[in-house]
Amino acid sequence: MGQVDRIVSNSPRHTLGTGHYESWFQRANHPSRQDAFWIRYTIFSPADSPDRAVGELWAIYFTPGRVVAVKEVHPLSSCRFDPGLNVQISGATLVDGRLDGQAALGEHTIGWSLSYTGDDPPLLLLPPGLYDAPLPKAKALVGTPMAVFDGELVVDGDTIPIDGWIGSQNHNWGSKHTDQYAWGQVAGFTEAPNAFLELSTARIRIGPFTTPWMTPMVMRLDGEEHRLSGLPRAILSNHGRYDEDALVWSFRGRQGGFELEGEIRGDAENFVALPYDNPPGGTKICLNSKVARCVIDVRHQGVTRRLTSERAAFEILTDRRDHPIPLLQV
Repeated sequence: MGQVDRIVSNSPRHTLGTGHYESWFQRANHPSRQDAFWIRYTIFSPADSPDRAVGELWAIYFTPGRVVAVKEVHPLSSCRFDPGLNVQISGATLVDGRLDGQAALGEHTIGWSLSYTGDDPPLLLLPPGLYDAPLPKAKALVGTPMAVFDGELVVDGDTIPIDGWIGSQNHNWGSKHTDQYAWGQVAGFTEAPNAFLELSTARIRIGPFTTPWMTPMVMRLDGEEHRLSGLPRAILSNHGRYDEDALVWSFRGRQGGFELEGEIRGDAENFVALPYDNPPGGTKICLNSKVARCVIDVRHQGVTRRLTSERAAFEILTDRRDHPIPLLQV
């Protein structure tokens, strides 16, 4: 895939008539409060019935003691997924630098009118050569890291001004969801406001076999990008372990003279469980929070720094349904 601009990186990979999912999601946090939003535009095509492909709108608003989540499903005939970043699902639109729309579920409604800016180049969590390879079947990248959002949300009739919230615009796709993963992202630490971290601990099934756990990490810090994401390193040198009951994830890795070790931890009251349909069939459960806590120690050039954030994205994908976290009923 190589180095690409964000327009190319956000172009749709979907081919009509195939089993496929593809999402463009935007997320951001208030600069100082534990408030956040997550908005996702998705195309879903089941492998056994690609003629039943649909467009989905998801939105979540997080604030202390309250999580509001909604989802709408629309026929593909009301959607558009054009080259570049040009998505429409019913009346909701997403283009480079702007998203507008509304979604409702039950008694809850979330509307958004947002613009975003960001000059950082796309960030690839996987080694570039894997984006056009058959495995893994799920791909993910950050089209606009360190995006700055402005505008407003309207959550159940309450208007929430969005003024300089920090986050990212992201793109993921595949013919099958990753079997198990924890995923994390931090857009700015208290001690390093321009630093950006993306990482995952995951494993996949290939036929009757399950791969070892892999923990790719990429960190941008002080104008440098540190890629701890090559497959041998992600499997053999990096380490990650998460507990989906305790909602805690520890990880460590190194690349040359750069070492990273840390933890992401969340509170159950700040999560919602989302049902993700899987193109081959079945449903995965995504435990989703955008207001988790992250603490990392970074060692570089003989100096150790501790970086912290109360505004980390934290997701766990699982098959389990016995969590106390409420499952979004759609």
